[in-house]
Amino acid sequence: MLSAGVVVLNYAVLATGWNIMGGFTGYISLGHVAFFGLGSYGTALLVIHTGMNWLLAALVSGVAVALITVPIGFAALRVRGSSFVIVTIALVLVLQLVFQSWSVVTGGSSGLVVPRPFPDMLRPEHHETFFYIFLGLLAVTLLIWTLIDRSRFGASLKGVREDEDKAESLGAPTGKLKLVAFVISAFVVAVAGGFYALWFGDLDPLFQFRIVLSSWIVLMALLGGVRFLFGPLLGAIVVGSSLEYFVLNHGDTQFHLVATGLLLGLVVLFLPDGVLTGVMQFVRRFRPEATSIREVSAEELRAQQEAGRSQTRKEAGDD
Repeated sequence: MLSAGVVVLNYAVLATGWNIMGGFTGYISLGHVAFFGLGSYGTALLVIHTGMNWLLAALVSGVAVALITVPIGFAALRVRGSSFVIVTIALVLVLQLVFQSWSVVTGGSSGLVVPRPFPDMLRPEHHETFFYIFLGLLAVTLLIWTLIDRSRFGASLKGVREDEDKAESLGAPTGKLKLVAFVISAFVVAVAGGFYALWFGDLDPLFQFRIVLSSWIVLMALLGGVRFLFGPLLGAIVVGSSLEYFVLNHGDTQFHLVATGLLLGLVVLFLPDGVLTGVMQFVRRFRPEATSIREVSAEELRAQQEAGRSQTRKEAGDD
């Protein structure tokens, strides 16, 4: 259960980090797993070759990935819609091939063993420690999302999401806004990748850069609702728990891929704004319709008119 909890919290951080870009700008990226993989390998290589503290290594790796994201984002964000999605998918596939072929450094398909940050701990204690580490990282990620949501920067990003051309015509630097959101999102996902590498202890390019993980992240964010703080967290709990259940009960089959694919299709068709938005719309149907005109009875209306006449006579008598 602790291991599954760590996995679900990792998904929650990834989905919330993705939502900093996808939720605020409306750009659907299927390439965020690239930053997850870069953060994982960056942290592992720093710990292995420099002996750097594990926490510092994860942060340094996240900063390095953020810097790498600047030229990548500058090129990718020049296109929109499906073209942007294709560019992000291409990024993942290229990095997967590079890290698999560069076996001298990354270990290739043989894997890369990462030193455990707490070697004296038993495995249950190790899981428990990283459960709280990921919980803390999730809290920081939610705080970052909240600060952006309540800032002028976040309002400008929402303008890009609603109508990018209109926002640009009003003088908003849409290119810079999208790039900053892209870099912040990549940093959060990269740090999560570094913590995952330290927890799991074994890296494989086919897993760290798998495009299916990107689709899961997008599904989690869309399922919960990208406009809400806890939307991606809700999606991560539902989808992440379901994935762990399918793997536990059906083993190494493709059944969980079929199930998540069907769920993604249902969400896009029937709940494009997420479960939370759907629940709010359902609740509104049973509420009385709001009106801008306050309804009053005939007695109240006559009393108001009489009070008005009395006030007018009083003012005339004073004059």
